[in-house]
Amino acid sequence: MTEASTGTLIGARTAPRPPAAAVEKGGLHLWALHGPDRDDGPTTLPTAELDEDELTRAAAFVRPLDRLRYVTAHIALRRLLAAYTGVAPGELLLSRAPCSSCGGPHGRPVITGSPVPLNFSLSHSHGLAIIGISAATVGVDVERLPSPETTQMSLPALHPREQAELGRLPPHERPAAFGRLWTRKEAYLKGIGTGLTRDLGADYLGEDRGPGAPEGPPGWTVRNVPGHPGHVAAVAVPSHTEQCGTTRRLPLKSLYAEDADELIATVKERLCTSLPAADGTALGAASGV
Repeated sequence: MTEASTGTLIGARTAPRPPAAAVEKGGLHLWALHGPDRDDGPTTLPTAELDEDELTRAAAFVRPLDRLRYVTAHIALRRLLAAYTGVAPGELLLSRAPCSSCGGPHGRPVITGSPVPLNFSLSHSHGLAIIGISAATVGVDVERLPSPETTQMSLPALHPREQAELGRLPPHERPAAFGRLWTRKEAYLKGIGTGLTRDLGADYLGEDRGPGAPEGPPGWTVRNVPGHPGHVAAVAVPSHTEQCGTTRRLPLKSLYAEDADELIATVKERLCTSLPAADGTALGAASGV
């Protein structure tokens, strides 16, 4: 398969359709998918839409439920990207850009040959997947709430100021605070294209002080994403992002429906996470929809 200079795929099995969904300039769309809790559900997932690398990774999971959740998250990702690009899910060419630090093959995920300039990030943990889609660079992370033991064991890896902040909290508050901090840190590292290959203690992410807070890595806005009991999540975007980040819940039936892109286009936003405007002022407020 080759690519034309315009980015249109040549030799694809189906011609790209007009995109059913679009993200506004400077905007951010966050999608949440609550995956299966058991591994004895429907077995008709369209796994043919996954590429060889995804199928290999899926087969490596020992627990059937973990395998099913991985497959579900990646089918959801491809169907969402198909809605935004007009390219069929199974024909999207997904790969990794070189790491921005070492040049290794573990940088930000990219779409090769997309007719629509688009950036995305996927994270999933224990049944919850979060997918960020933006015209700008984006990183997302989601984790299950950590245990006190995990929190204590991981503290030495953090920035000294972060260790001090967590140490001042009552012990019963530390796991949740650590989880919020850790997801902000991972979202940021995904956003800059290094992932966990970068020293976790090199950057101060600290507390999420809300819109307009000056603290944080230069040039980046990193916010926790509320609304997911039992999990903590975060998103990182360049500071010039001017819109609020809207969160939508992806219906499970969109993983099976033939008209998934039209279904996706009709989903309404549920939550708006404030991001700063170019002058540092806050836009919007967290609100149910």
